[in-house]
Amino acid sequence: MLMREIVKFFQYVIANGRQEMNEKDKQIIKLLKDDSRASYGEIGAKVGLSEGAVRKRIKTLSDEGVIRKFTVKIGVAEGAQAITLLTANPAYPTQEVSKKIQTIPNVETIYEVTGEYDIVAVISGMNVTEVNECIEKIRLVEGIMKTNTMIVLRSS
Repeated sequence: MLMREIVKFFQYVIANGRQEMNEKDKQIIKLLKDDSRASYGEIGAKVGLSEGAVRKRIKTLSDEGVIRKFTVKIGVAEGAQAITLLTANPAYPTQEVSKKIQTIPNVETIYEVTGEYDIVAVISGMNVTEVNECIEKIRLVEGIMKTNTMIVLRSS
């Protein structure tokens, strides 16, 4: 599977001549991070490109895997958030454990980190019960040895 993805990536780069993001791509990504609902026209006006050019760049960034998903972020006042620190069993590759966790609903972001814990999961839900259900599902993932969860009280 991985080899097929690598081949596909190089075929795409050869066909399209893209090897790295330029400043316009970085500006587009920053604008999307700030407001993923912004229209192509609005983004184009801010970065000096036409609506069509922005549409093409966003499609390319998505096809290349630079943009992996568009999502909705629920504020703490409207829902519940948690940060869960996870210890993986050394017998299981951390990257594989992370991939399994990423598929669980309500898991927003996964970080593989150094230190006492191996993985950090950012979880969002409509309420604490929904967040807790997600944490319970994470605990069932093969390769997870220990969890430490912090509920977010306020964010700025």
